[in-house]
Amino acid sequence: MNALPNLATPPPQPWYRHRWPWILMAGPALVIVAGAVTIWLAISSNDGLVSDDYYKQGLAINQSLARGELAQRMALSAQARSTAEGVEVRLWSGSGALLPARLRLTLAHPTRAGFDQSLLLEQAAGAAAAVYHAPLAVALAGRWKVRLSDEADTWRLAASLNLPQETVVSFPGSLPDLKNRSEK
Repeated sequence: MNALPNLATPPPQPWYRHRWPWILMAGPALVIVAGAVTIWLAISSNDGLVSDDYYKQGLAINQSLARGELAQRMALSAQARSTAEGVEVRLWSGSGALLPARLRLTLAHPTRAGFDQSLLLEQAAGAAAAVYHAPLAVALAGRWKVRLSDEADTWRLAASLNLPQETVVSFPGSLPDLKNRSEK
């Protein structure tokens, strides 16, 4: 008795014609692509969080605290407002201290040092209160740390601002009646 081959069964297909090898290979291939993208992001982007001179910055913290204490002793308070022309700052001294002709306003992004901006504000001529103006280069959305100091950086006021929801920031201190002054 001769065994005749069964002509009804098709010949076996090569492995690449089946779906299961491709499904099993898709997981590791996806991990390799995701790893390559992660490496590319890590190399091409700057985190900006690590400071090379962290030790010097740690030593300078006492100077930074002394500037804030001097502003408290001078009873300084301020209000900064974002306008179409730029930034307007009103400065008051509760102790009657002499106010400077120029102020330095620093907008610092908490995580991206490349977005930081430092403005030198000039006192407006003919203003009854100490009002300072400067054009703002680019207003970016997000959370900002705002520092206000005199040109020599002897005192400092600090606050936080969330743009574009907030356009006015009041620096700590006993502010005068801002509603009456802002309407005039």
